Amino acid sequence: MKIVTVIGARPQFIKAAAVSREIEKYPQIKEIIVHTGQHFDANMSDIFFKELHIPKPDYNLDIHGLNHGAMTGQMLEKIEEVLIKEKPDWVLVYGDTNSTIAGALAASKLHIKTAHVEAGLRSFNMRMPEEINRILTDRISNLLFCPTQKAVENLKNEGFENFSFAKIVKSGDVMQDAALFYENLAKKPKNVNLENFILSTIHRAENTDNENRITEIFKTLNEIAKETPVVLPLHPRTKKILKNLNINTSNINIIEPVGYLQMVWLLKNSKMVMTDSGGLQKEAFFFKKPCITLRDETEWVELVENGFNKIVGANREKILKAYQEMKDINLDFSKDLYGGGKASKIIVKELRGEQ
Repeated sequence: MKIVTVIGARPQFIKAAAVSREIEKYPQIKEIIVHTGQHFDANMSDIFFKELHIPKPDYNLDIHGLNHGAMTGQMLEKIEEVLIKEKPDWVLVYGDTNSTIAGALAASKLHIKTAHVEAGLRSFNMRMPEEINRILTDRISNLLFCPTQKAVENLKNEGFENFSFAKIVKSGDVMQDAALFYENLAKKPKNVNLENFILSTIHRAENTDNENRITEIFKTLNEIAKETPVVLPLHPRTKKILKNLNINTSNINIIEPVGYLQMVWLLKNSKMVMTDSGGLQKEAFFFKKPCITLRDETEWVELVENGFNKIVGANREKILKAYQEMKDINLDFSKDLYGGGKASKIIVKELRGEQ
């Protein structure tokens, strides 16, 4: 059996690594990894792959820095060339990026079976490019690996049970598999000598491209930081916007962007997470930290329903209220929401055709 795995962003490398470790247990499976280059990162060197125990890509398409249409189109063309050459049994795609939809489209048009990891997630916000990508990828995939029961229900509500070519599988979340693996490899970032701090990240366009929202968020974080230290690895794009808008960050411990192992250390040693990231909401749960989400909605509704996460948007009063409620809260993180680290086993079992 041959599987082509298409990935293009650093989080996808982390997810794919968890599944690749399971695939390696079966010599009869050959995995070909295609890195589209979507999130170009000069740090994705040999050290990066070695440090994170990630297989090096067999193909690097080096497609990045383009608008959505041009990027997706070029990826579709180049991935198709790889698939024609490799003739895989399956194409495996992750998440909701342009690389995801391009991989699924290329496979579908060549009548190659597609498996989508993180299927069924919905924010119900069609202004998000990620929402469009995940919906379209689900629609043309044959195996739909859902990280949560809510994701399964979303697909059923959309009629996927009626599609003879598609199978819905509740696999659990491969990010929990990854979190359990990388926990003991965590590395302390430079210049962080704090305890009981809040870990924050801000990078979503819905916040950074709206002057009122980003101003309100950082004004509030600056206020909270007077009481509880806030550590914020600053995305370069957000940094540029803060400078252009002359937004005060004087109370916030701003550090350079960190790698995954450094982020794991920050998660383990923080007391709370405040973020607009999708993945970090889950990782906060994996590492038993309450989370405040600086967005108007989330795909991870089970975190909100079970009290681990509060959605506050960019509203100062809501942020401050959630902070007061969450700063000393005692939550039961033993609840199994994401499969307990067994997602990769389930995914590979299904790809191998086992019942």
